Amino acid sequence: METKLQFIGGEWVPSLSKETREIINPFNQEVIAFAAEGNERDAKEAIKAAREAFDQGDWSNTSASDRGEIVMNIANLIKRDREELARLESLDTGKTVEESRGDMDDIAGVFRYFAEIADKDGGELIDSPLPNSTSKVVREPVGVCGQITPWNYPLLQASWKLAPALAAGNTLVMKPSEITPLTTVKVFELMDEAGVPKGVANLVLGAGATVGAELSSNTDVDLISFTGGIETGKNIMKAASVNVKKLALELGGKNPNVIFADADFETAVDQALNGVFFHAGQICSAGTRIIVEDKIHDQFVDALVKRVSNIRLGSGFDENTQMGPLISKEHLNKVIDYVENGKKEGATVAVGGKQPEDPELQDGFFYLPTVLTDCTTDMSVVQNEGFGPVITIEKFSSEEEAIQLANDSIYGLAGGVWTSDIAKAERCVAKMRMGTVWINDFNLYFPHAPWGGFKQSGIGRELGKPGLDEYQETKHIFHNLKPEPMNWF
Repeated sequence: METKLQFIGGEWVPSLSKETREIINPFNQEVIAFAAEGNERDAKEAIKAAREAFDQGDWSNTSASDRGEIVMNIANLIKRDREELARLESLDTGKTVEESRGDMDDIAGVFRYFAEIADKDGGELIDSPLPNSTSKVVREPVGVCGQITPWNYPLLQASWKLAPALAAGNTLVMKPSEITPLTTVKVFELMDEAGVPKGVANLVLGAGATVGAELSSNTDVDLISFTGGIETGKNIMKAASVNVKKLALELGGKNPNVIFADADFETAVDQALNGVFFHAGQICSAGTRIIVEDKIHDQFVDALVKRVSNIRLGSGFDENTQMGPLISKEHLNKVIDYVENGKKEGATVAVGGKQPEDPELQDGFFYLPTVLTDCTTDMSVVQNEGFGPVITIEKFSSEEEAIQLANDSIYGLAGGVWTSDIAKAERCVAKMRMGTVWINDFNLYFPHAPWGGFKQSGIGRELGKPGLDEYQETKHIFHNLKPEPMNWF
């Protein structure tokens, strides 16, 4: 069976230790590949290659339009290899192949977007206080970027980091999740084919405790971009302080989906399902915290439970499957404990709340789609990110209470409001402390719109023009065209 290698300095290399890791299909626990298991030494080699490539200046001094052309080449190659990438993503993560195909289309779109805006900011002239002078503001690449991506959307999250970093003229070292590296390895092959110069983009495979820690603390790294959990994010912040790295952190969310009684009922129910159960709820923006107006609470719960109980579990390659497994045994156990703690705190299991009994699913890491009712904001299942196919239901009786409940969280990544009253919707979203708020929709994102959170959901933004700004430094250049002595001293 093939061993996936690391890409350092333009060469495909094994780990220096020669160690490897098994990559498991979460549907049946079969080994689908082996991957090099890098550590701190591999990370240092990759950082050295990225540092040398940046300091030589060939890539950062390449015209923005030429860089954009290479990034566009990557987009086109992803489109060309869509089916292979989707198959790898579903093998690696367990999600349905139709979801993975959609991911690949979105990923190609991300590269295309940043390719198109790479040369759109030529700087700006600003007023100078002195005659016979010019004053301008330009943007330059940050330098060497460390990028750490999660296991839930391996290539999508990688694209949000790779595309703007390359478009801006940076060099980089990426560490994908050690359990889902396959599509990232494939895209580095495509990046090489697309013409990314040697040393500009480097890939190290291995654990966060070794490779990720080195990227965070190494003083030759100028920026660290991380998507993952809060506690790891805090550790990265501490490590990055050694040389005051720029930080871009997306640390998840416990996202409220507020349903008013005047909402389009059937659509709100349907989108509540879509907001949670894609990829078995393993989505940072999943609307797992549903807050329903008391007038329709019972009706909404009944309709939701009926739909949830019919969700079909299975292999991501079965066209009848609507939801695949969780990513690992370890994560399955976390979801089990999460629901059990909720029950102890007084939540009621309306549907699900256990592993499926279907014999065909016993080898996979499956958990039944679950709805918990009688939930209050003091419960751990309401406050903590479960990252699984679990919905909690709260109720409210007034607009003010709905907003108060929605904001009662350490997170602030995303949220939704469902109502037919436009004025009410605008009042609510103005007061909801989240980076993205949808009105009569949920979980929609696209490359043009910035993505990131308030509060402990993170720092900085990905996607949109702000996503490119994260990978640039702002420089002011003042030129005195007729310098004269001051004769002060």
